[in-house]
Amino acid sequence: MRRVHVIVRGTVQGVGYRYTLRMVAAEAGASGWTRNLRDGTVECEVEGTTMQVDEVLAWMAEGPPGSHVEGASVTEMDPLGTSGFEVRRDR
Repeated sequence: MRRVHVIVRGTVQGVGYRYTLRMVAAEAGASGWTRNLRDGTVECEVEGTTMQVDEVLAWMAEGPPGSHVEGASVTEMDPLGTSGFEVRRDR
């Protein structure tokens, strides 16, 4: 199992990024969470097999139509064994 913490920069708020990410993660079989941050970025954690996490990260680099991803910082974490993917309240 693999878990990553990601901060995505660019035009990623107000374009359906988090809700589409939730659907993409569910389709890939990954778990975790996502939320908007006050500085205009999107924060998330994604957990699953290496293939599941890579699939979600590949989508995150592009985002949904209307978004413009400038970059992302990815930090490896210890897996927690979570299930499901949630959109959390903004922070």
